Amino acid sequence: MSNNTGNVLTALLTGAVVGAGIGILYAPDKGKKTRKKIKKSAVKAKDDIAQSISNAKEEFTQTADAKKIEFEEKLEDTLSNMSYKADDIIVALERKLEDLREKNAQLQK
Repeated sequence: MSNNTGNVLTALLTGAVVGAGIGILYAPDKGKKTRKKIKKSAVKAKDDIAQSISNAKEEFTQTADAKKIEFEEKLEDTLSNMSYKADDIIVALERKLEDLREKNAQLQK
């Protein structure tokens, strides 16, 4: 979950809880009923927030796992490419060494 989406979700849940609380406080019920409604709203808000956190955690875990796999694949490709390039350099150096040996052999005659 992107940070912006998480902020919006948190803001919406907070607004819903505050709105429900204000609505209950201004409702024409007895104190006992009002407290019961406030408790019920608080429990629901807590459950909603816990569910949102759980969903965000799952999404974060999935994203992290996918990025880890992607990184490992790119690293493997990079190492493979570097290995081929190293082989090419070694071959070129071996050719150059052979040329130098030939020139040295001609000079020693």
